[in-house]
Amino acid sequence: MRIDQHILQAFLQEVQVESLSPDDPVVVHHTPYPWELVGTGNYAAVFAHPDYPKVVIKLYAPGRPGAEQEIEVYRKLGETRSFPICYDYGEGYLVITRMNGIPLFDCVRFGIPIPPQVIEDVEEALEEARRKGLFPHDVHGKNVLMDQGRGYLIDVSDYYVNDTDTKWRDLRKAYYKVYLPFIKDRGWKIPLWMLEVVRKGYRLYKKGKRLFT
Repeated sequence: MRIDQHILQAFLQEVQVESLSPDDPVVVHHTPYPWELVGTGNYAAVFAHPDYPKVVIKLYAPGRPGAEQEIEVYRKLGETRSFPICYDYGEGYLVITRMNGIPLFDCVRFGIPIPPQVIEDVEEALEEARRKGLFPHDVHGKNVLMDQGRGYLIDVSDYYVNDTDTKWRDLRKAYYKVYLPFIKDRGWKIPLWMLEVVRKGYRLYKKGKRLFT
């Protein structure tokens, strides 16, 4: 699915995205009407157009690398059930599937049960990516989606990084050891501040572990 080139080029000329720091989300100064800002990451922002509800544009901020590598990741993935598909691309942007679902992070936050099928779907998807010569990286609760009881992944931008990353392995372990037996069917809503404490504590733990190994 491709976006009309006139609409696409007008958007690219008018949109204003800036990255102030590689450690913080990009800043969107202007989103042309009728485009909608869907989300931001440390290197790129994602936009949607009402006439093209099944796709989004991921636009990298000027000066930030990664677009070419992400295009190559999508080329290797091809058409698959679990990941977005890249339909078009250009300098600094990709047109990809708009994935439905709620992030696992928000499922825990709002007390929405996560069935084991979601976790196993992600396991199968990551194994598929590895078979295609990729290195699943930075897989965590904010870029794993649940839709109708099935698991899907977004943000494959770091799948070309040949480095050990244990985020998903640790999350999966926490799911089976803590979430499934004690939280899943209780309907508890975990406050955002508590989830942020856990997230930041985990990052400090992993950072300290790297320093002493």
